[in-house]
Amino acid sequence: MSKPKTIDSRSADAVHEPPVHWLGILSHLGPGLIIAASIVGSGELIATTITGAKAGLSLLWLIILGCVIKVFAQIEIGRFTIASGTPTLSALNQVPGPRIPGRGNWLIWYWFFMWFCSIGQLGAIVGGVGQTLALVQPMTQQGREFQEIATLESQRLLGQVIAKVDAENTASGKTTPASTEAQAMPTLDEIAAKQRNYLQKYGNSQANWTDAELKTVPLPRPWDDRLWAIPVAVGTSLMLVYGGYNFIQSAATMMVAIFTLVTMGNVVGLQMLPAWQIPMKEWIDGLSFGLPKGDLGQSFAMAFATVGIIGVGAAELIQYPYWCIEKGYAKSTGPYDGTEAWGKRARGWLRIMKTDIWVSMIIYTTATIGFFVLGAGILHRAGIQPQDSNLLQTLSVMYKPVLGSWAQVTFLLGAFMVLYSTFYVANASHSRTFSDALNVVGLIDGDEVTQSKWVRGLSGLFPMLCLLVYWLLPQVAWLVFLSGSAQAIMLPMLGFSALYFRYKRCLPELKPSKLFDIGLWASILVLFIIGAATLFLETQKFFL
Repeated sequence: MSKPKTIDSRSADAVHEPPVHWLGILSHLGPGLIIAASIVGSGELIATTITGAKAGLSLLWLIILGCVIKVFAQIEIGRFTIASGTPTLSALNQVPGPRIPGRGNWLIWYWFFMWFCSIGQLGAIVGGVGQTLALVQPMTQQGREFQEIATLESQRLLGQVIAKVDAENTASGKTTPASTEAQAMPTLDEIAAKQRNYLQKYGNSQANWTDAELKTVPLPRPWDDRLWAIPVAVGTSLMLVYGGYNFIQSAATMMVAIFTLVTMGNVVGLQMLPAWQIPMKEWIDGLSFGLPKGDLGQSFAMAFATVGIIGVGAAELIQYPYWCIEKGYAKSTGPYDGTEAWGKRARGWLRIMKTDIWVSMIIYTTATIGFFVLGAGILHRAGIQPQDSNLLQTLSVMYKPVLGSWAQVTFLLGAFMVLYSTFYVANASHSRTFSDALNVVGLIDGDEVTQSKWVRGLSGLFPMLCLLVYWLLPQVAWLVFLSGSAQAIMLPMLGFSALYFRYKRCLPELKPSKLFDIGLWASILVLFIIGAATLFLETQKFFL
């Protein structure tokens, strides 16, 4: 097969031979760690945990499959980048299909829509970071009173969890209590009195709310989370404008690693507590390809939206090659010259890229399973559904059985790390993909100097845009799942593109094994099922 049909601007002067020993290979990992930091955020901490709270362990098999199966498409798209030096959107623009001459093809224009939804997701994330900081330090009197009510509700939720677990254990013959501490469980009357007082001061002045009415009246949200989101967005803009690749990689890796270890330690600790152990039967059911009980349409919608956003979502599949370029995989490979030396060098850097991808997959799959199990093993058992108004406060309950009085502090610190790492890395990634998209549609030049200027400018702009989204629409969970649906619909498009790169643009020197091809086809099949099902379900919602 001939040289890829693209302009290869790489210089032969930048060529470097790939390391062959494992220590050398490990020292060149990095792009996948950045992507893992982007992944272990709203998708894992919020979407996966909420799915576990709603579905229990019944979707564990889908969570694992959703993390693992997309890797093959990720490798194939990355293979084309190493072979040609072409960033993702420029590569997708070469895929056959409808196009506007000089203004991009169908994939590029859908990507703009998906990017818009993704900015909404990042708005939700900066709001989540704001909520975390507001829980630690409210900025207004209203915020302090709101958090007081949220704390009382969380204490009551924890009491309900413990009571439910104790009842289950008693019925099964276990005598170990779910908690050895005296639980301060507020009464409904205490919470209702606080809510009435709050509503009189900050909402409707009606004083005679019944308890039933109070349950349906949303409390006016304080501005604390949105106020905290301002310095977060501004600080992110400054760090992205003045920081480089190495800073992004180091900061993202550190933040994700710490909370992933804490979360998995919490899962293991939960299984070591007799009263909280998840029975083996539930683990087996979770791996048996079943669906949660209840409305089938809602179960499918929740499952596919979650799979669309967990693991390597459509956004990360597109973003990953840009970080490979910045790390130097493609540049070190050098321009294609048809020689045996080029093929050997390209295979070496491809091997490093594959290792990078699989290592990052292990990291984010581990974190995803941890969040899902906590949601299923604690919140689902008590019938607790996290709501936007006190989302993070509710999620912190998951850490209480193991960490006790340290639960909320530990969770809030970890939540800040994973949410902020996602916000930070995703904005950095968006600045790179968007500048490439502007080049593809003919609005800016694609030379390195122009692209660098636009990346720097967009790095400062996008966090502020996300802040604006959250101020206008502070609905964290809804924004996350909207982005998940948009990404799920793009997955089959990327699957089609991966097949095009594999069978129409793959160089003989980089041809994969038959075993990889089997995995790629399985990956593409799952991506098409997810995309088609999500599109059908979203269309049904629109017309019905």
